[in-house]
Amino acid sequence: MSIISNSLKRIKPSPTIAVTQKARELRAAGKDVIGLGAGEPDFDTPDNIKNAAIKAIKIGDTKYTAVDGTPALKKAIIGKFKRENKLNYSVDQITVGTGGKQVLYNAFMATLNKGDEVIIPAPFWVSYPDMVLLAGGKPKIVKCTEKEGFKLTAKKLKKAITKKTKWVILNSPSNPTGAGYTKKEIQDLAKVLFRNKKVYILSDDIYEHIKYDNFNFFTIAQISKLKDRTLTMNGVSKSYAMTGWRIGYAAGPKDIIKAIGKIQSQSTSNPSSISQAAAVEALNGNQKFINERSKAFKKRRDFVVKSLNHIKGINCLTPNGAFYVFPSCKDLLNKKTKLKTDTEFVQKLLEKSNVAVVQGSAFGLDGYFRISYATSMKNLIKAMDRIKSFCESLT
Repeated sequence: MSIISNSLKRIKPSPTIAVTQKARELRAAGKDVIGLGAGEPDFDTPDNIKNAAIKAIKIGDTKYTAVDGTPALKKAIIGKFKRENKLNYSVDQITVGTGGKQVLYNAFMATLNKGDEVIIPAPFWVSYPDMVLLAGGKPKIVKCTEKEGFKLTAKKLKKAITKKTKWVILNSPSNPTGAGYTKKEIQDLAKVLFRNKKVYILSDDIYEHIKYDNFNFFTIAQISKLKDRTLTMNGVSKSYAMTGWRIGYAAGPKDIIKAIGKIQSQSTSNPSSISQAAAVEALNGNQKFINERSKAFKKRRDFVVKSLNHIKGINCLTPNGAFYVFPSCKDLLNKKTKLKTDTEFVQKLLEKSNVAVVQGSAFGLDGYFRISYATSMKNLIKAMDRIKSFCESLT
């Protein structure tokens, strides 16, 4: 009899982490691999944030903190929501975790019972379904087509809701597609959710500040009557280039926040005191660099989208935000190329051209692949040339 739990057998390792690790291993073996799999900004953490962490170390701010965040960080988070999203929260409506991922995991562990359904629009971030499964819930995947901009429609949401639905996840701008929901699209979804009183909304806003082309970001609690049923998750990883610092946070109903704290008290306890001090400075300090970096990301996005759309057999929509594109490779999956799936496509691309990307099926939609352009233009130019040569070799 296996010692491994049945719950662990229901899930799989993260495909994005697997691709990134494979790229590292190939580089270590001497291969000139360009990794476009990781969702991590290549920019450094700003100096004012690093200096705040150094100061915290020097003054001895190195002890345990409150389980779900220091008063100073919670105050900064409250200020952020009020300043940027016109949302008012109290201290007992805020939780801080070791990255946004832990906040989401804690929320599901704290709220899901066996058989509870969570509506997950596909393409989705790879960890959503597995976290739901670990918590005993049932992922209900709703496929959102390229024609729909990879976004959940009110009609599809209404059809997906059942008596067992407990949560619906909204991620805007999205990982893996970069698609952003407009104000009207969110309000249309909100109308459906308002009529379904027992359904809660998990709004994953981690890419809030990485947006382009005058796209106006809105979060559902801000523009609907659903604040009392919405858990709004965010963090400092993407916007502030603080992936390794591991600070995520959320605001929502007091009972859910309290339950999340209870889970965290019996798992990791508090996030790093040093990282929390740095996050205070991130949220309260100068925000000017965010727009400057978004301009750099936009330049990369424009180059990548244009390059991909000039490759025969590849089609790519222009995303509103984040630092991903989600091109279609369907036209290259046929008898002539001898490739049947997007997984085979990305495996061959890595094997033949030393470019690491992630298959669309990992995100719940076959026939696509995800590229992260959170790397240098030098790497992107080389990668696009290699992808083009690879695709041309297939045809």
